[in-house]
Amino acid sequence: MQVLELIIFAGLAAVVLYQLYSVLGRRKGLQPEDRKQAEPIERRPASPERAPEPADDGVELTGLAAVRARDPAFDVGRFLNGAKGAYEMTVKAFAEGDRATLRNLLAADVLASFEQAIDQREAEGRTETVEFFHAPRADLEKAEVAPGDVARVTVRFLAEFRSRAKGPEGESVDDRRTAELWTFERPLKSRDPNWTLVHVDAAEA
Repeated sequence: MQVLELIIFAGLAAVVLYQLYSVLGRRKGLQPEDRKQAEPIERRPASPERAPEPADDGVELTGLAAVRARDPAFDVGRFLNGAKGAYEMTVKAFAEGDRATLRNLLAADVLASFEQAIDQREAEGRTETVEFFHAPRADLEKAEVAPGDVARVTVRFLAEFRSRAKGPEGESVDDRRTAELWTFERPLKSRDPNWTLVHVDAAEA
């Protein structure tokens, strides 16, 4: 009986070894399907977020940006509206010989040239009045911070008005269309918000 049992166990062992060999014995080394599982997934390193570029400290601002940097309250629309009012007031004061009004609006050298023209007109016995057909057009031409910490803004004016002049020879009426560049200045350190006319140039219409 013992011999018979040994033979049976040996047969069973042979069957089990044969099945193991049929499944595992033919796999030599790493199989292709194993690589799919064994090989790590290649992951590209996440690109770091781009840091914000530092501000350009030390860069000198120019033009309108320079004026706004020194005077944050500066508003182009409000300034141009005020400039149109100053333009009409100055033209009318010049025509009427109103020196007191001109002194509040003009720089000394501009005032001197205006007064010279008024003196000559009065010496010739002439008078003049001006009537605007409509409000002048005002466009910002240039803005800058000039040496001495002075804001300087140039405005291009287009205007249409009627001039009535009286002289020894009689009365004349002249309809005019003008284009001029007026430059205004204001010290940025001054508490006075008013601007002064410092230069007048002719411009193309």
